[in-house]
Amino acid sequence: MFSFLKDLRLGQLKYKRYLIVGGAFLIWMTFFDKGRWPVQLKLGNVVEKLEKEREDYRKNIVEAKEDQIDLENNLEKYAREKYYMHKPGEKVYIIDKVESE
Repeated sequence: MFSFLKDLRLGQLKYKRYLIVGGAFLIWMTFFDKGRWPVQLKLGNVVEKLEKEREDYRKNIVEAKEDQIDLENNLEKYAREKYYMHKPGEKVYIIDKVESE
């Protein structure tokens, strides 16, 4: 006569069982597992930082190669600007750039 009550209790039991198993899984993955989520988040941040550094280094390499090509083509200009070299009889005036705050 009251078979629907039996079905209702059985449904609640299944729901509770899934809830308990799901909660246990979340607790396990958060605190005890080797690949726990907080560690994975930190590692993801480290990976992003390293990828950004790699991109910066690649840009620096490109700039260094361009400077090397410029140096090979304009050796005299480089020596005059960086080491203040001059030919005999020339006067060299050094003007420092003042950066304003």
